[in-house]
Amino acid sequence: MSTRVLIDHRKGGAAKSRHPEKAHRPDNPIARKPEWIRVKAPTHPVYHETRKLMRDNRLVTVCEEAACPNIGECWSQRHATMMIMGEICTRACSFCNVTTGLPYALDADEPARVAEAVAKLGLRHVVITSVDRDDLEDGGARHFARVITSIRDVSPETTIEILTPDFLRKNNALEIIVEARPDVFNHNLETVPRLYPNIRPGARYYQSMRLLDRVKQLDASIFTKSGLMLGLGEEKMEIAQVMDDLRIADVDFITMGQYLQPTVKHAAVARFVTPTEFEEYGAMARVKGFLQVSSSPLTRSSYHADSDFAELRQTRNARLAGAH
Repeated sequence: MSTRVLIDHRKGGAAKSRHPEKAHRPDNPIARKPEWIRVKAPTHPVYHETRKLMRDNRLVTVCEEAACPNIGECWSQRHATMMIMGEICTRACSFCNVTTGLPYALDADEPARVAEAVAKLGLRHVVITSVDRDDLEDGGARHFARVITSIRDVSPETTIEILTPDFLRKNNALEIIVEARPDVFNHNLETVPRLYPNIRPGARYYQSMRLLDRVKQLDASIFTKSGLMLGLGEEKMEIAQVMDDLRIADVDFITMGQYLQPTVKHAAVARFVTPTEFEEYGAMARVKGFLQVSSSPLTRSSYHADSDFAELRQTRNARLAGAH
């Protein structure tokens, strides 16, 4: 997971409850993490430089709020994922620690501020993600496009990866984003279809699949990417079927990582998938034809995104050269 930077839109204080929709749920005890999940506290001097840069630019980091296990490694390399359109999500997924509620109005200056942060950090590759904005007519698609354009204006050499919501019932939202031509379009399936009613109750598996498929129909040159959390109770054959569905949609890159429970009110970890199993799933994905695969307990959607993108582009170029 790269450094995830949240542009703060809070006006007049935070909401009374971070997850009011989860308050009535019974507690799920948080299981002790196995040794392969534990990481050392960050000590690298660049980590502290990055932390200071975030403070100086008044940026709130989800990495810190969520205690991401990769924060030391990622901040030491100044990797960044910008989270746009506020910090309040209109969805209530049982795995996610982002606040649920009614979001604030969009900040018209945000695209320029995100672009300025990208330039200050000197990023070669940046990941732009967001909360779900079901309250907006276009789901925030135009805002995504403005952010992409603003980054290109000030950092034309920076490659741009976006990690979007599903734009459920938002006509023409995807077309708006594809026209802005991000280098990578990422949308995470998160889990297998059987578990959607509990894990992603506001989403639809086949809507997410259609979204990824449609990107390639609109512009085949854009890389597509999706990710899964493992350890929620999925079966091996279900994971294999999701991989097949993604390949039918011509998705280039799949990430797989261990789900970690944020609080006792979130979905419980069914089990901790071993590193060996992650290697086996990674091998399975490569056999199925993905250009790029990242599969390990600590893999997150934006983890090593810059080096992965360079390898992804190199692999596609090699395949195209071999076809001629």
